[in-house]
Amino acid sequence: MKPFLIYLTLVIFLASCQPNIAPQGMTVEVQKVISGQTLEVAATNRQIMKVRLIGIDAPDLRQQPWGKAAKAGLEAMLIGKRAVIELEAQPDEFGRRLAYIWCDRLLINEEIVNQGYVLASPQGKYAQRLILAQEWARLMERGIWNPSQPMRLTPAEFRSQYR
Repeated sequence: MKPFLIYLTLVIFLASCQPNIAPQGMTVEVQKVISGQTLEVAATNRQIMKVRLIGIDAPDLRQQPWGKAAKAGLEAMLIGKRAVIELEAQPDEFGRRLAYIWCDRLLINEEIVNQGYVLASPQGKYAQRLILAQEWARLMERGIWNPSQPMRLTPAEFRSQYR
C-alpha cells in the first residue's frame, strides 16, 4: 500500500505543477454535444463549426454505458456556455476542426480525461497534461477505470468490430 500512496502523492504533486496557461484562441458558444469528443460551436459571426477534441478517444455512443456517459459528461461541462477554442491545422477526415477547448479556465480535453469519461490519446502541446489526467482517473478508479464496471475494449477496438 505504501508504494501506491507515494505514487499517488507524486501524481498529485506533478499535476499541481502544471503551468497556469491563459487560453489563446477564438471565443465560441457551445451549441450541441454530438459525442464524448465532438461538438458544434457557434463563432462570434454565428457560423456553426463541428469540433473534435484533440488528444482524447471517447467511447462510441453504442459502447454502453460509457459512450452516453462521456457525451453527458461533456454536455454538463459545456452546453450553452462560452468557451475558447485553440484550433489545430486542418480538419480531420470527417470535416471536424481539431481543437483544445477551454471553459472557465479549465482545459476541457484534460478534464474529461480526469473524470474518467474518455481515454487520453496524448498528442500536441498538452500531451503531458492528458497523460497525468488519465493516470489520476485510473488511480482514483473513475468512470471507465471503475473496477466494478471497467471498459473492456478501447474505443478503437470497439469500432473495429463494426467495420
